[in-house]
Amino acid sequence: MEILNSLVWPKGFYGDGLHAKLSRYSDKFDLGWIVSDCVADAAGVFTLNKFPAAPVKLTKKTIHKMQKLQALVVNSTNANSFTGQEGYDNALSEQKVIAKKLELDKDLVAVSSTGLIGEQLPMKKMFFGIEKLRKCKNDHIAQAIMTTDTKQKVASLKFGQNQMLMGVAKGSGMIHPNMGTMLSFICTDAKIDGRLLQKLLRELTDLTFNQITIDGDTSTNDMLIVMANGASGQPEILANSKEYDLFKHALHLLMKNLAIKIASDGEGASKLVTANVCGTENNLDARMIAKKIVGSNLVKAAAFGEDPNWGRVIDAIGNAEVDLEARKIALTINSIPVISKGQVVLNDLSFLQDAVEDKRLVFDVSVGNGSGKGQAWGSDLTYDYVKINAMYRT
Repeated sequence: MEILNSLVWPKGFYGDGLHAKLSRYSDKFDLGWIVSDCVADAAGVFTLNKFPAAPVKLTKKTIHKMQKLQALVVNSTNANSFTGQEGYDNALSEQKVIAKKLELDKDLVAVSSTGLIGEQLPMKKMFFGIEKLRKCKNDHIAQAIMTTDTKQKVASLKFGQNQMLMGVAKGSGMIHPNMGTMLSFICTDAKIDGRLLQKLLRELTDLTFNQITIDGDTSTNDMLIVMANGASGQPEILANSKEYDLFKHALHLLMKNLAIKIASDGEGASKLVTANVCGTENNLDARMIAKKIVGSNLVKAAAFGEDPNWGRVIDAIGNAEVDLEARKIALTINSIPVISKGQVVLNDLSFLQDAVEDKRLVFDVSVGNGSGKGQAWGSDLTYDYVKINAMYRT
């Protein structure tokens, strides 16, 4: 299967985005939607932040009613977070206006927002923008969800009998998801029951989006939604079938691709940092160690400074809440062996210099003879990260 770094819309899906002038400081696209011709089975995972934004609360409730959706509306510049009852009522108003425009039941409409916390949405501008949204097929939705992102994050993948998966994502800072994923919306023309899709989504989120970290902060607005409208005309995908295994593989590839794109576009990032861990007793332990490595500020700072200080990686491994033995540790950095069976095998750090200057830094770690495996992705910690977040509002 080949990932396409562009939007190829699955059958029966449409999307658009535009500049609704939600912020007086920006002229970029800030409002968009995704619409299906027919009711789609749906699944979603959401932030575990204790102060979820109004759109998160509303959309989580909406999806869990029937596991069905037909449209979603999303805006950037304003998170509609920590906005009380007025903010929730505004999200409800968005839902009702989209439903009226498309002649749908409001319980088939998801609402999502990202941007500045603590300000009410400018509803007159929202309504005016919604009125101008069209049922077309472009990449404007990917632009409309960007905040501090420097590039669009899109991917498409054909699988099975001419079935299509397509996804968009945003995320650059406040990224440390836990059953959530900044913002990401995935569409497919495959047919699969919403409850089965929900189970699969949770499983694959743990392997992909939950394995990226930029700054250790979980956003109030994290949201991942998948819609499957069945417009391909192919038979329904059932559990424990070869078609299910194929769909699972395709969805995993797409989600992993989007997750890595988010990690590589961390605020101010100059490097993509990857940790591959094996040899644990189970996959969860491996994922925990991998995420500890890419989430370490010491590792991230060394990556930015191009310092071949592998001791920081060892420190991060030792901080994972996993039982480990030093004599079993092996570490390779960009294919250069550094430690084997707990012993240092590279005494001249100058051999590592070219490796740590690469834009992609890969730590391969083995901790024993177990069958557990895990990956995680992150970015380096740069001066620009501090600058961007010191001046976010202004």
